Amino acid sequence: MQDEKRLVSMLREFLDSEAAGGLILMAAAALALIVANSPLGEAYFSALHAYLGPLSVSHWINDGLMAVFFLLVGLEIKREMLDGQLSTWPRRVLPGIAAAGGMAVPALVYVAINRNNPAALSGWAIPTATDIAFALGVLSLLGSRVPGSLKIFLTALAIIDDLGAVLIIAVFYTSGLSLAYLGAAFAVIALLVVLNRMRVLTLLLYILLGIVLWVLVLKSGVHATLAGVALALTIPLKISPGSGHDRDHSPLHRLEHGLHKIVAFFVIPIFGFANAGVSLGGLSAAALAEPLTLGVAAGLVAGKLVGVFGSSALAIRLGFADLPVNAGWLHMVGISLLCGIGFTMSLFIGLLAFASDVALQDAVKVGILAGSFIAAILGAAVLLVAPAADGTDEAEE
Repeated sequence: MQDEKRLVSMLREFLDSEAAGGLILMAAAALALIVANSPLGEAYFSALHAYLGPLSVSHWINDGLMAVFFLLVGLEIKREMLDGQLSTWPRRVLPGIAAAGGMAVPALVYVAINRNNPAALSGWAIPTATDIAFALGVLSLLGSRVPGSLKIFLTALAIIDDLGAVLIIAVFYTSGLSLAYLGAAFAVIALLVVLNRMRVLTLLLYILLGIVLWVLVLKSGVHATLAGVALALTIPLKISPGSGHDRDHSPLHRLEHGLHKIVAFFVIPIFGFANAGVSLGGLSAAALAEPLTLGVAAGLVAGKLVGVFGSSALAIRLGFADLPVNAGWLHMVGISLLCGIGFTMSLFIGLLAFASDVALQDAVKVGILAGSFIAAILGAAVLLVAPAADGTDEAEE
């Protein structure tokens, strides 16, 4: 009986940890690769292309379920900007500069490798993303060796990185706009803003309007997942005066808390399982050296390392920011490498960049899987040999 209680307690502790979602995502990606390269492979790919109503299973996952993921991303961005680790300029400086460098350099690496491959250039944004769940999952395996301040730095950097990815998708991966549907979508957003300004705190009303917004955005030609971000930015962070509740009971906090486990243990693993599956039959060393695959992998590993570490070191040397508490330069190298784990958002951008070419999508997936795996192994190795944290930075968290 005691062992059973201990097991239940350990399971609950795992599910409550921030890194659990990343570890489950790793398992989902591994399972997808196994299934795609097994006798079940044909059934796996057929199921993804089967239609349920107006959309295929793949589209329901990538346009529907991922809208919930982007809703959570938007909620986290808004909360951190207004009431969290990014609420003041001093807190934004280092992760902001690191995120900017970590997006620009990987894109340049990709473009440099694919400069003679015009068909692949639209994928320049694929290696710019960092998968926070995956990176925190790897970080959690290292335990207390890593200073807590680095987890805060990585989380803040990834949130800014997500904001950049959202803007990239909105600006560069939108086509064939329907002005009528787009106008109707803006009208719904305007209504949501009015409700926010009027201090309407009924969460159900925002969610119902959010569903309408998703349909309109889907029809407009803008990627439907951006409806989740737009909805998130209108969810109130305030509470009713005299309600007796603290700020943690605001509609934004309640929705974020409610979505966290749904996204971590349902949405993202399903997305990973549906999109990480790629047939490796006939894959050769020459295929890994193809400009598209190499550009993605090199962008994630070398690009992120140079971009994140280089921009951070420059900002610190010039006096614009300080090293995270109890962290040294070797820690920064390790974290910069972990930023090269671009799994979820990189896959998502890759699907948008090459929506009509399955062969290019497969080349992208191989590059993402290889680059993310190498970045995870190298990042973990560097952090393992870096000086262990002394635990004095707990107050910073």
